[in-house]
Amino acid sequence: MYIILVFFVTIIAIFLIIMVLLQSSKGGGLAGTFGGGNMGSMFGTRRTADFLSKATWWLGGCLAALALIINLFFLPGRSSSSDRESIIQKSGRQSVPTTPALPRQNPVPPGKP
Repeated sequence: MYIILVFFVTIIAIFLIIMVLLQSSKGGGLAGTFGGGNMGSMFGTRRTADFLSKATWWLGGCLAALALIINLFFLPGRSSSSDRESIIQKSGRQSVPTTPALPRQNPVPPGKP
């Protein structure tokens, strides 16, 4: 199930990149470069912008929702809640020694200063 969701996230991310690049910006964007300029004549200029805008919002929402689902429920190889802790959370639990450790003192052999 995890692999399938990651596959869907990858496909949605690719489509989201395409939708963003096809939208025309103030400078024309890449829409005219890759043939998106002719899309306005097919749907009408306003309808094309509405479609691309709505598709971008929907793809972005689906990407965010799937990312949350994967993060919360499908962490690979982890089963219990104690295993889901991050490295930072685990490092805060390191035991602190109650008594300070004294450095070892080497005894001076007799006859040497």
